[in-house]
Amino acid sequence: MLKSLTVDLKTREDIQKMREAGALLAGAVERLRARVRPGVCTAELDASVEADLRSQGAKPAFLGYRGYPATLCVSINDEVVHGIPTQQRLLRDGDVVSFDLGCKWRGFFADMAVTVAVGEVSPEARRLIATTRTALEKGIAAVRPGARIGDVGWAVQECAEAAGFSVVRDFVGHGIGRALHEDPAIPNYGKPGTGVRLQPGMVLAIEPMVNCGGPEVRVLEDRWTAVTGDGRLSAHFEHTVAVTEDGPSVLTRLEEGLGQGR
Repeated sequence: MLKSLTVDLKTREDIQKMREAGALLAGAVERLRARVRPGVCTAELDASVEADLRSQGAKPAFLGYRGYPATLCVSINDEVVHGIPTQQRLLRDGDVVSFDLGCKWRGFFADMAVTVAVGEVSPEARRLIATTRTALEKGIAAVRPGARIGDVGWAVQECAEAAGFSVVRDFVGHGIGRALHEDPAIPNYGKPGTGVRLQPGMVLAIEPMVNCGGPEVRVLEDRWTAVTGDGRLSAHFEHTVAVTEDGPSVLTRLEEGLGQGR
């Protein structure tokens, strides 16, 4: 039997609260990016972004979620998602680092991810990062009332595969709002014209994870860190996006939010 979906449509007031959450989160991410350099400890980055969010009155969304031990996911090179920050793990020149984090504010969640280069990275790494960022924007551009989830997934998939990369299929985006993960699931692949129909009031966390090699992933013994099956690089970008009558509204982009924090 197919699982029935429960899609929570948000009011304008709900979306405004999520926009505030998104602005706080986007500001914290920009300040996090400024701390990235060779030699920095990933646990230090985790502590700094947790302090940043709490100083603004926001609650870290990931800390303790299903037992996750940190505020920040730090995934390096062949790590796709859910890398755990530690005192022993230091960033190195040439690393490709994905940061994934969320926050809760006034009863609502926001979620976002970015991938950054540490120092000088390879041309392939630069192209992977740029392609994954573009794939996210293509997915966002497909969001409008009456469109379907398959349209969003296909926009991401087509962009990544046209560049010679592959999209991860084992992890997907999701609805978001009063809970961190809500219906519907948002795969980064799909067939146009299929899947759940989008309507105003839906809020989606769209998050392409793109690999240099094949799409296969495996989870390490820590039960969190997912790595590429072939050991090649991966990148990850994510925004929280509201479906409005006029199309997509990105809630975790500073220029669409409320500024750099308070």
